[in-house]
Amino acid sequence: MNPAPPARARLWWNSRRLRLRLTLLYGGLFFVSGSILLGLTYLITARALDQQFVTGPVKITGGAPLAQAPPPPEAAGDVIFRRDVQSRADGVLSEMVSWSLVVMILVGIIALLLGYVVADRALRPLDRVTETAQRLSESTLHERIGLRGPPDEVKRLADTFDAMLDRLRRVFDAQRRFIANASHELRTPLAVNRTVLEVSLEEPAASADLKALARALLGTNARYERLIEGLLLLAQSEQELTVRKPVDVEQVARTVLEQLDPGSRKRPVTLHQDLRPALVEGDPLFLERCVFNLLENAIKYNVRGGHIWLTVAGQPEGASITVENTGPLVPAYEVEDLFEPFSRMQGERVRSFQGAGLGLSIVRAIVVAHGGSVTALARPEGGLRVEVRLPRTPS
Repeated sequence: MNPAPPARARLWWNSRRLRLRLTLLYGGLFFVSGSILLGLTYLITARALDQQFVTGPVKITGGAPLAQAPPPPEAAGDVIFRRDVQSRADGVLSEMVSWSLVVMILVGIIALLLGYVVADRALRPLDRVTETAQRLSESTLHERIGLRGPPDEVKRLADTFDAMLDRLRRVFDAQRRFIANASHELRTPLAVNRTVLEVSLEEPAASADLKALARALLGTNARYERLIEGLLLLAQSEQELTVRKPVDVEQVARTVLEQLDPGSRKRPVTLHQDLRPALVEGDPLFLERCVFNLLENAIKYNVRGGHIWLTVAGQPEGASITVENTGPLVPAYEVEDLFEPFSRMQGERVRSFQGAGLGLSIVRAIVVAHGGSVTALARPEGGLRVEVRLPRTPS
């Protein structure tokens, strides 16, 4: 969808603002210099005319030179003659100023056009830097500006930017390798431990104490498995999306609701849903995990017989997902901290070992990767209200 004309005009102005400022600066300097030059020319010309034709002696050509005699008093004809000369000199000055202003305006317009062309050529390498920076992502870090030319300020800026891209690419490659290695190295021993413990529980000759110990260790092993899964998912969701396809958030929410059964928990809650079609572009698996974490968090930190309200709505600019739940009071100053890793709600709900404190952190990472925003508010009667806004097309 193309932007509206005012938005396009604002975008054009923002992209040309520095060029126009430099053009106005060049034009302003030209007009100031031209005005000073015109003023000095006017003063010099007026002084020369006054000395040569008004106050200077009147020369009479033809005939023999007259003997020097004291100047007689000015006659009426002389006064008229001097006034005529003064009037003609003023007319010359006035016409000179008028034509000079016209010429200066015309040359000033040409100077503005030339100033814009010069500014455009001078800033064109910066456009290449900006376009490359806007186009870059984790999957295109191999691209470089490769600006050629003399080693001036713009060339040094482009080279510095290319060097920074080299460092970023090495960091992202190292992060991908770490996630892949950690995914294998951390899951494998835990899977082996889980298998050994499950086999020991099925052993008929095992004593009751051994089985009790195996169950406790199996619970601890499961908790660490969830912790590692959460950490790996958090690291992956903080990267750039590799899958982008149209996704209906309503269908994603219905898929999550099939996996969750709030009424079968130890503390059953009532789920109220208002699901409407909402189309966005993104990774369906990550979006499913986002909705799953929101609902799981609302179920886990609730009260017996509580309520959860799930709303999915389509909007002109994208979609919104709102999850609201009852529960104990949450201080307003602790709400923002809940999005930090390993942060859990204080009071009755935190000291349990139900989770690793990564649920809302993963939600925020997924939403940010999709170009959206997530906010949370503490309900006055207890519980939280979390709202996620996703754009129709990630920028």
